[in-house]
Parts: sequence; structure tokens; C-alpha cells
Amino acid sequence: MKPVSGIYRVALKLLMNDKSKFTALLVGITFAVFLMVMMMSMFSGILARSCAPVYNIGAKIWVMDPAVNNTNSSIPMPDYILSASRSIPGVKYSVPLYFGSALVKLKNGAYQAATVVGLDDATLFGRPEMIEGRIEDIFADNAFVVVKDAEYAKLESPKIGTQFEINDNSATVVGLAKVASSGLFGIPTLYTTYNRAITYIPSARFTTSYVLIEPKSDADIPGIQKAIAKLGYEALTRDQFVKKVSNFYTYKTGVGMNIMMMTAISFVVGLSISGQTFYTFILENIGKFGAMKAIGAKGNELVSMILVQAVVTSLIGYGLGVGAASTFMIIAKWRVPDYAAQLTYPTLGLALVMVMIIAGFSSYIGVRKVLQIQPFDIFRG
Repeated sequence: MKPVSGIYRVALKLLMNDKSKFTALLVGITFAVFLMVMMMSMFSGILARSCAPVYNIGAKIWVMDPAVNNTNSSIPMPDYILSASRSIPGVKYSVPLYFGSALVKLKNGAYQAATVVGLDDATLFGRPEMIEGRIEDIFADNAFVVVKDAEYAKLESPKIGTQFEINDNSATVVGLAKVASSGLFGIPTLYTTYNRAITYIPSARFTTSYVLIEPKSDADIPGIQKAIAKLGYEALTRDQFVKKVSNFYTYKTGVGMNIMMMTAISFVVGLSISGQTFYTFILENIGKFGAMKAIGAKGNELVSMILVQAVVTSLIGYGLGVGAASTFMIIAKWRVPDYAAQLTYPTLGLALVMVMIIAGFSSYIGVRKVLQIQPFDIFRG
């Protein structure tokens, strides 16, 4: 084991003693990892924000029109769907949910778009966690609960008792709440009762955006979904709805393709910079590798040296890139509260795989050159 570890020490000394090449390799890989992690984190954050209502409401089953592909484009359903769902075997209870957009007139005369969520009057299923005030106050006249998130200031940071107009109707803030995730489009969110929401916001003949179902057990979910399908509508579990929304933003909008292209470009940049720099490093040290081969170093030992150099450089660059991306995201969220990027384990794993590919490509270039050298050429030169 000692000779092997000695070879690795020699490999690292050769690498780190050439400070300019070592620094160039680190900068190239760090920059590539930084860009890849930032792009994938932004995409992950966008997908999480796009599914925010699904997480915030917390229903196990969502009934909707089959044409719905994201939470903001709900298609109203007739009232008989709610009644029919309550009679399906395995349904513990079923409630309506309203999603709509409204214009809020602020005290300064300006208008602000807002999302209004109408909760079932009897159960208030899907209600947010209260920060100030009581959820029961939502039954008072003209009562609304404001979500205190990154968009809260767009409503002039209202307090309990603040009054404003929603679609020319009087509204009073009776509480402040928090939710698991803010929305994607930077619009404040208001909660009220279902009947008040459909009264305040003009709508078509049908008013039910979604029907939320709580099954008696998970085993009842497939039967409920089949029964809803016979009615011509779609019943999705929370995970299925999240997947449907994610697929929409990934494959049917420009967001997914643009992020994928930027990630691929970042990968190619890192691949080209590290490959070229590592090849230059091998060329400048070809005499040393040839001398080692002349004194008895075997081909597999030289290959191991190059692999160690490439892997160590790539892992250091990976750590620096992830650290730089994390720092940037922390600062960005501190300065811009609604910044959507989030760092996830799949993002870190995919970035690591890409870095290992870069390391493999760089070492392959070096291995080919080193294995071609002949000791007598070195000494003859």
C-alpha cells in the first residue's frame, strides 16, 4: 500500500505545484458547477412555487376538469359534482374550493391584483396557519385573512382592521396567516369563505374551482378516482396533481427547455475548459511522466495518478461551486424575499454526476497522451 500512496502523493504534488494550471482547472470547474447548480435550483424553485396551492391546502384528493394543467387555470365545475362525490363509497367528506383573481384597491388609490381562495363555509378545510387573529373571525362581515409572505408588502402591509376594496366591495382584514409556500407569480393571497368569494368575484354559471375529498383510507382512493372518471372529471392525489403541474411547466412551457439549455451550456463550458487545461497540464509534465515510466512505473499506475489528479480537482471545484451557489441564493433571498431558487438533494446529485463526467473526460485525454509516450523519447530529447 505504501508505494501506491506514494504515487498518489507525487500526483498531487505535480498538480498543485503548477499553481497556474491548478487554479485554472478549479476556476473552470467551479464556474461550471455554479452555473449548473443555479440553473437547476431556479427550476426546482419554480416548480415548487407553481405547486404552492396544492401544498398549502393539503387535500388528499383534488377533483378537477381534465383540461386543468396548473393550479392557476382552474375550470369551474357544476355543483352536482360536489353532491355526487359525497355519495361515492370510501369518501369521508367532500368540500368545494374556490380559486379566483381580484383587484384590490389600496388606500393610496392604486390597484393590486390578488388571488382569492374561498374555503368551505362549514369546515374551512384548507385554512392557513394563523399568525394574528382568529380563523373564526373569517365569518364576520366582509372578512378576509391576508397571507403574510413575500408579497404581503404589495398590499401596503395591512394590519388587523385594515379596510380596502375588492372588486368595488368593502373588505376588512381580520387576520394574518402563513402558508407553506408562496405562489409563483408574485401575487398576494387572501382567504375568505366560499360564498363570500363567489359573491365578490364575478364568475360564470359554475363557481366550484376544485372539489377536495378526504378518503376514509388510502385503499379507497382508486375506487374514488374511477367513480369521478365516470362523471367525466378527474380525481388526482396530491402527488399526482403536483406531477401534472410540474410536467406542464417542464414540457409545455419555455421554462423547462430554457433551463435545460442553460444547464447543458454550463456543462459544456466546464467540460471544454477543464479538458483543455488538463491536457495542457499533461503536455507540460510529459517529461516527468516519461521519467517515471522509465524507472519502472507501470501504465496502470500512471493512469491512477491522472485519475487522482482529475477527481481531486473536480471534487474541490464541485465544493467551491456549490458553496458559491448556496451563498448567492442566501444573499438573493435575503435581498429579494420572493426569489424562487431552492437547493435540493437531486440538484446536488445531478451536479456531482456531471462533475464526474467532466473528470472522466479530462482524465481520458491525459491518459491517452501519457500511455503513448516512450521513455527513450524522453531521454533522447
